Order: sequence, then C-alpha cells, then structure tokens
Amino acid sequence: MFSAKPACARLPPPCRDELTVLAALLRSLSGAVDWPAAVRTARPWVQAVRDKPAPFWAMESLLQEYPISSAEGLALMRLAEALLRVPDVHTAIALTADQLGKADFDASKGHGGPHKMLANLSASAIALSKKFLPENDAESGLLKRLGAQTVVGATVRAIQLLGRQFVLGRSIDEAMGEAASARKAQRPVGPDCALRFSYDMLGEGARTDADAQRYLASYRSAIRAIANGRSAPSPEGADGISIKLSALFARYEDAQRERVFAELLPRVWQLVEPAAQAGINLTIDAEESDRLELSLDVLDALSARIAATCPQWRGFGLAVQAYQTRALDVVDEVARIARAHGLRFMVRLVKGAYWDGEIKRAQELGLAGYPVFTHKHHTDISYLACARALIGHADVIYPQFATHNAGTIAAIVGMARAARTPYELQRLHGMGEGVYREVLRASNLEAAAIPVRVYAPVGEHRDLLAYLVRRLLENGANSSFVHQLSDETVAIEQLLASPLVPAESPGIAPPVALYGWNGITGRRNSAGVDLACLAERAPLDRALAATILPTVPEATSAEIDAAMHRLHAGFDAWNRTPLAERAAVLRRAADALEARLPEFCGLLVKEAHKTLGDCVAEVREAVDFCRYYADQAQARLATQVLPGPTGESNALHLRGRGVFVCISPWNFPLAIFAGQVVAALVAGNTVAAKPAEQTPAVALRFVELLVAAGVPGDALALLHGPGERVGAALVADARTAGVCFTGSTAVARLINRALAAKDGAMVPLIAETGGINAMIVDSTALPEQVVDAVVQSAFRSAGQRCSALRLLCVHEGVADAVIEMIRGALQELSVGDPAQLATDVGPVIDAEAFDGLRAHIARLRQQATLIGETPVASTLPRLVAPIAFELAAIADVQQEIFGPVLHVVRWGGEVDDVIAQVNALGYGLTLGIQTRIDSRALRLAAAARIGNVYVNRNMIGAVVGVQPFGGEGLSGTGPKAGGPHYLYRFCAEQTVTINTAAAGGNAALLAGTH
Repeated sequence: MFSAKPACARLPPPCRDELTVLAALLRSLSGAVDWPAAVRTARPWVQAVRDKPAPFWAMESLLQEYPISSAEGLALMRLAEALLRVPDVHTAIALTADQLGKADFDASKGHGGPHKMLANLSASAIALSKKFLPENDAESGLLKRLGAQTVVGATVRAIQLLGRQFVLGRSIDEAMGEAASARKAQRPVGPDCALRFSYDMLGEGARTDADAQRYLASYRSAIRAIANGRSAPSPEGADGISIKLSALFARYEDAQRERVFAELLPRVWQLVEPAAQAGINLTIDAEESDRLELSLDVLDALSARIAATCPQWRGFGLAVQAYQTRALDVVDEVARIARAHGLRFMVRLVKGAYWDGEIKRAQELGLAGYPVFTHKHHTDISYLACARALIGHADVIYPQFATHNAGTIAAIVGMARAARTPYELQRLHGMGEGVYREVLRASNLEAAAIPVRVYAPVGEHRDLLAYLVRRLLENGANSSFVHQLSDETVAIEQLLASPLVPAESPGIAPPVALYGWNGITGRRNSAGVDLACLAERAPLDRALAATILPTVPEATSAEIDAAMHRLHAGFDAWNRTPLAERAAVLRRAADALEARLPEFCGLLVKEAHKTLGDCVAEVREAVDFCRYYADQAQARLATQVLPGPTGESNALHLRGRGVFVCISPWNFPLAIFAGQVVAALVAGNTVAAKPAEQTPAVALRFVELLVAAGVPGDALALLHGPGERVGAALVADARTAGVCFTGSTAVARLINRALAAKDGAMVPLIAETGGINAMIVDSTALPEQVVDAVVQSAFRSAGQRCSALRLLCVHEGVADAVIEMIRGALQELSVGDPAQLATDVGPVIDAEAFDGLRAHIARLRQQATLIGETPVASTLPRLVAPIAFELAAIADVQQEIFGPVLHVVRWGGEVDDVIAQVNALGYGLTLGIQTRIDSRALRLAAAARIGNVYVNRNMIGAVVGVQPFGGEGLSGTGPKAGGPHYLYRFCAEQTVTINTAAAGGNAALLAGTH
C-alpha cells in the first residue's frame, strides 16, 4: 500500500549555530510583531488572573505552592508518577515513605501563593501523615503498618483526584461528556467559536506489537465516538484526535524506515480514512528531533493517498515544535507538501516537550550542537517566527497556536488580525484556564471571538504519569510563564518582557565542552555521529564500501623474542621522555583517530561484525581514553612534593615499570585495545600489544596511528597470534614487567598462576573479566523503561559485552507484565547484516562462540521455560537469535554466557535477599537497579559487591571518566579503566629524600627567623 522512497534530506542539519539561526528568525519577524502593543493587550489578562487566581488544584497553583525545583514538589511528582501502578502494599508504603520523607511539609513556614489557607492545611496533613510512615523498608509493627496503609490509601485517592484535573476522562465517552459540560458552562459565543477539543489517548511509545495494536484499537474507537458526536460543519470547528506515531509502531525510528512504510503507514491509514469520512481533525503529534525527517516523509506519503481518495478533507495535520532550531524550515516544508498535493492542513504550533531529552542525547552522542534552543526566550522568538510563517501560509494551513504565555497570545492575535487570517488558540486541559478566560472575555467584548481548542488527555489515571511528568517539567521550570504567572513577586513588566532580544551566547555549553573543554583547557568530548542525519551518515557508508581488511601475519617465536628485546632496550629512553611530551602524543593520536572515525568504523563492521551505532560509540571511547589518560597523567603522575621536617626535601616520583604486556579482547578490539596501550605508554612503559586473534586488523591500524602520532618504534610492538602461544610467551617472558588483560575469568586465572610461578620480581596483573550481571526490578519501576533497559543491556552488540545483562530479577507483582513485554520486544528486533543501519543484532564473533551458544540454548530449552526469541530471516552465518528463558532461582545461573541470552527469575519477599543471592554468585562487574524508591536504590548499591551499579537506566556503555569501569571478585582486579586510579597500577613509585641542611645547617630557616 505504501512504499518507501529513497531517503532524502528535506531540512537543514539539526545542529546549527543557535545565534545564526536566531538572527534569521528575527529578520523574518522584522515589522511583524508590535511587542509594546502585545504588552498593552496582555497586561489586563495577567492582572485579572492574579486578582482571581486559578483554584488550588490547578497546575499553575500547584507549581506555585510546590515548584518542581523544591524537595516537596519533586516528592509529589515522583509519587504521582509511580504510586498508582504499585501492586503490593508493602512497596507502596516504602515508596510513599521514601518520597515524603525527603521533603519538609511545614505549615509553619507559610506559603507565598494565592491559596495560603489550603496550602498550609495540605502541608499540615502531609506532615501529620509522615508520622505514620516507616522510616525504612524493614520497619514493621501492626499499628505502624495499619497507619501506613491508611496514609497510602489517602495518597492514592489524592493522586486520583489530581488525575481528574489533568485527564478529561478515563474513557472517550466520559471525556466527551466532560467536554459537553464544559461547552455548556462556556459563555455564549457564536457557533464557530464554541469550545473545541482534541482528544489524546494517554500512552507512551509502544514497545511491542501488542502495545501498538492496543493503541490502534483505542484510537479507532475514539474516532468512531467523536464522529458520532460531531456537530460542526468543518474539521476546523469539530472536535478531533491527536495520535502518536510511536504509539502505533514499536520501531518508529529512522533506522527502520522500510518497516515504517510497510507496517506503520497502513495502521495510520486505518485512522486517517474514518477521520476523513467523518470530517474531523486528526493531528500527528510531535516526537523527538531524530524522527523529524521521518515524520515529514510519513506526512508526505499519507498526503499523497489523501489527495487521491479524499482531497476535500481539510482536517489532516501535525504538530510543530518551536524549540527546534529547524522549526521554521519545518513549517515551510509542511506548506510545500500541502501545495504539492493540493491539500490544506491543520497545524498545531507548540513550544516542545522533550527539551531535556534532546540536550542529553546531543551530549551523549557528542553531536556538533543542540537541535533545540538553549534559552527559553529563544524558543519564544522561534515560536513567533513560526506563527508568522503559518499565518503567511494560510492558503494551505489552518494555524493552531498552543501556548499559555499571555504575551505570545497577544502577539499572535495582533499578527492574525492584521493579516485577516482565521486561526485558533489551544491550551492543555487543567492548565491556563485563567489566561484563556480573560482572552475569551476580551475577544467577546470586542465582538471578535477567538476559537479555543483544549488538548485533552483521555485514559486511566495510572497512565497519567508520563504525560503529567512531562508537562510538569515542560511548564514547571522556575523560568516558565505558567510558573511565574501566579507569582506576584514577579512584576508584570518582567513577566511580559520582550523575548525579541537574543542572548549573547547559548545557554548551555556545546556537547564538545561537556567535560570542561574551553578551547584551551579541560577535556574535549569526542565527536560523534547522528545516524539519523543523512549528511552525517554518508561518510560512514562511503568508508564501509571502501574497507578492505589487511592481512596481519602471526608473530613467530623469534619475532616475539626480538620484539621483547627491542622494547626492553627502548624502555629507558621512552621513560625519560618528559611526561608532557608523552601526553601530547596521546592527544595527537586522539585527534587523528577522531578525524578517521569513518575508516575505523568500516574496519569494525568488517572485522568485528559490529553495528554502525556500536562502531561509532567504540571509536569515540578510544578517543576519550587517549584524551583522558593524557590529562590524568599530567595531573597525577608528575612529581609530588611531600611535607617533612625542616632542612629536608621529600618528593614522590612515578615512572614506568618496563615492558607492559597488554592482552585485549575481540568484543572491543579498538576501545579496550587502545585504552590498555595508551595507559601503559603514557605512564612511561613500553608495550607489547597482543590483540585478540579474531580482530588484529583494527589493532594494527591503531598501532600505525600511534606511531604516526609520535610513539617510537622501540616503545610499541604489535604481536598477533593465538593466546595459548603468543599471549603465553609474552606473560612468561622474563622481561615482562606488568600484564594488563581483559577477557575471560578462566584465562585471567591462567595468567595469574603463570605470573606467580615466575622467578624474579613480582609482576602486577590488571585484569578485567566478565560477570553474571544482574538487574533487580521492583514493583515501582515503570515497565516500559525496564524493557528498554533490558533490551539494550542484554541484546545490544549481540550480548557480547562484559557488562551485558545476563540475569533479570523481577518482582512477582509486575513479572507477568514485564515478561510479556520482553516477549513482544524480542519480536521487534532485527537480526542480520551489521553493515545495514536497520540491524540491531549482528553475528557472534566466530564459530566457536556460535557453537557454544547453540549448545547452551539447547540445554535451556530442556531445563527452563522459554519466554520468547527473535525471528531470524537472514541467512548470514553465525546469527544467534536474541532469546529469553525463565528460571526458578538465581542460583540456577552458574556461568556467564557471552551472547544474546537472557535468564529471568521472579522474586518476592525482601529485596535485600535478592542482592545477597546476586553477591553469592561471586561475580562483581555490573548491576542494574530499577526502582522509584531512592533510599532502596542506595541501600542495594551499598550492599552490592559489584563495581558498576546503574539505577533506572541500561547497564552498558560506561563512559570514560564518567563511569570508570571494572569489577571485583571473579570479575577482575581493578583499578577501574577510565578512572582516576587506573594509571597508578602501571607505575613504579620512588621517594627521594634529601637532607638540604647537610652543608652546615638550614640556611633558609635561619634567614627567615633572625
């Protein structure tokens, strides 16, 4: 029905210079906005709202009494987010106690908002309730337990009442009934300006096809109900529906473009067609910036079908987010699509709802900038520029302006009236009622009534959480208009100050400066690639097509001996090289590697069978290792002057040990190889680098890069070959002064024994091995977030990460739902050629690994309960389908399985017992904790004998200098790679004490005291 055309860029790159974009936006607004006139219009609205404030339970009032920047506001938000979904009383009590216990609800402090009596009363009630709550999970006792249950029951009812303020109805019928009541209560206006609604069926993005089908059924049912209740003659005047594409398809992302057209678009058409037949409005809601181009492609494809089947329909549209730096380009592209198909769209202009997520993504990916504006008033400028453009495209667009900012509303009213363009305003249900009350009153007095539409969430109150939290974060910041509107300490002049004055610099340092880089000092964040951007992806595609793996000969025994002789002889010269020069070599290597990222990505795909996303991340990690260890060496390995008695100097010197043998694995053939080698080098050692036998080409290319950056030929040697021959010979060599190893626990034991058996000096071993890495999920965790973290942690990189999730321990109260979602998520993964962007899971490394995994899976099929597995259509060799099994007990997991195999165990009772059982496994590399009980997360982390603990996120992708990586027990020796203590293990220490008073006394002391 829908076929995907070749992808092409419709918009400029997402990350552009913010101030340059703003200059263009301001030019487009020249002469269009009379801000002083807007202030004169908006001032009486603001004053009237302050004279007659919104009720205590309205969002703006709650934000005034309990701002999210306060402990009280944050506690209430976290309770609203989690409490209604907790199935067991014990955990509900623990969550309530944990959150309320952090805040000080003290009525005696007084409240500055307009509802002092109600605020003080609520604070007193909460403070009293806290006395009935336990101070920790373990506290019990009948009276305490009964009192706590009473408090939790009251809190649940309060949150349900809160939900009624922000959710129009629990079902579409209930919501439509509430909408009818709201229309009746509205002051009499013309039929074209009766209150309108756009219903949003609550729910976030689908994780499974079952989720998507459920959302589809919900949308279809709502459209039927809206159509049956329709009374307006046109879509502009009728109620409508808003849909999220990510709710209709679990893989709504650029990498799955072919599936989007094949699977998502037919579903959307099942909604578009009845909406068109009924003549109602259907709006596609906005998503994150990396889906923006894809959303426009979807809009274009659907528009072509609409033009062919129902060209008279004027109710199709989408939302545009003004906080994106490409927003104005989006408006123009939407207008172009409308004209190309002879249609007229309804376009909702919003300010944006994922700002913090967009900032974090850009920082984590090392993008060139941010796809969103970093000052709030810059978004306001963009909003006004987009509003003017929408008004200018009135022949093909019906503009819908969603905002609660009185100044913005007044400016839009002025622009639209000047252009004599029809439009409507929009507000969120439960928010902005005071401002819109005044806007409508004023427009009625002027006989120029303005249509208003309410964006109305519909769904069960337990589904409120994601919507409410996002809206609170979006509108609850101290700098937001909604927050400041009811704050009388903010002068009206300040509240309505013109946004049309751009800041002199961005509000957030660019991603490159994440670690303090200012162009001279600090560490530069490694540059990444936005794979959703065609222009950034193209160099990777070209490099991959041109990649030919070089042949790397295996080292003979004679070559090993010669290399060790050369390295031993070269040690003194390299160790005497000034520390600053050694660090400079690493920085040059980092810059060269960063510049050659596409080339190394091509090598990683061809040799290590990594997906493109994993390749980019690995090159960046290697770059980060070079820069981080250069900085750490200069900060920590320089001579340290120590205190002592008068007439004496004391200094600590750190220097290289000699020849360090670095043995690296195949699963990170660049990042771990580079991290080991450059750490040893910068500490003053010469290095015998033994890469994994499966991945020597990547290692060879990096060694060549290091030599070109200034590492002498007698300071570094690449020695390729089987571990049992080359690795064993290097470990046994008398000239070896240290060994750095990453790999299996069994091989680490062999190395340790070999070193212990050697005569001569005791040789240090730095070992990082694997683990039976667990994730503990309690009943407060959000299942969607859990499944996202599980899928990434267990199956990304085909499960071939030391840190990968092996054992999922999920609370029995939520286990069925989580397991069912995992089963569905497995069906959505793509297994195949790692060179293809759509591939999630590529082949395992070699035949030995493949055969071992197949044997283990065969045993599990006999001994455990199959949860689900990913279908595999590709015929590429060594593909192991991601698979999950349920086991009876934690102790049933006896060994690490290095592949995409997940073991799931249910738990009940005390969560402390679970962490004790995990500790008993003996491994200690990574642990995931999923809970909304903050004190519980900290307690479990403290009890875990595990090196890296991740709370409410995935367990993979440790970042250099941010999450130093390494374990304990059977998982390694430490110190942690990418951490502040790592380099010390590569060093020998020497203290030099000089009696400076040996020649006749302490002249300096005598001169200073007499």
